[in-house]
Amino acid sequence: MQNDLFRFEEKVILITGAATGIGRATALAFAEKGASLVIGDMNEAGALETVALAKEKGAKATFLKTDVSNFDDVGKLVEMAVSTYGRLDCAFNNAGIAAPAALLHEMEEAAFDRVIAVDLKGVYNCLHHELKHMVKAGKGSIVNTASVAGLIPEPGLANYVAAKHGVVGLTKTAGLDYASRGIRINAIAPGWIETPMTRAMEDIPGFWKFLEDGHPMHRAGKPEEMAGVVLFLCSDAASYVTGQTYVADGGQTVRGLFPYM
Repeated sequence: MQNDLFRFEEKVILITGAATGIGRATALAFAEKGASLVIGDMNEAGALETVALAKEKGAKATFLKTDVSNFDDVGKLVEMAVSTYGRLDCAFNNAGIAAPAALLHEMEEAAFDRVIAVDLKGVYNCLHHELKHMVKAGKGSIVNTASVAGLIPEPGLANYVAAKHGVVGLTKTAGLDYASRGIRINAIAPGWIETPMTRAMEDIPGFWKFLEDGHPMHRAGKPEEMAGVVLFLCSDAASYVTGQTYVADGGQTVRGLFPYM
């Protein structure tokens, strides 16, 4: 009986940022559970590869090139999901970017604006369009990608930290606003996960030594380990969970901050 709570057959799942990393791992996990997928990403080659891998697992999957910072782009993605499959059951608003570390007085305005546009406004754009359909249906589940940077500071990443704190706030408020409408809205807060984006952090002095010596699990997480949390939050097993930010960081935030800095 418990296994029935994690069934996604005949469910339509929208995922942004599924070309690589956590998004791809989550898309493939949903595919294995029988879901139909709609993927939005700017990385067309990577996203099409994800679609192909999902189809190899027997899932239906489609892709639309989407800039989540563009309100109309996201609207077209959501409309494609509904027009293609007739419904939208769950969404994983995962697309995000990072920027090189910089102190605020040295940070370019464009670098600040771009991270906020994708990582924070992009989540708003997705929520806005997804909720229009879910309100009509009277049900749905949404998961946003925040970060441990939405809970604690990360030195030199003021733009990213501000955006991810904003995602946590959006999630809490939306969770309250739609709890009585049958729609659950939660977030995940990954720690250091092995993805193309985090590998760009290799230039930070002492970073990998910190992971090896200072992290409670002595390693970074795997994208597949985040996928399990997303599937739980979208499943009926989490039917009484909303407005929450689930931390999946291998104990990083329990241990403390960032001694490698």
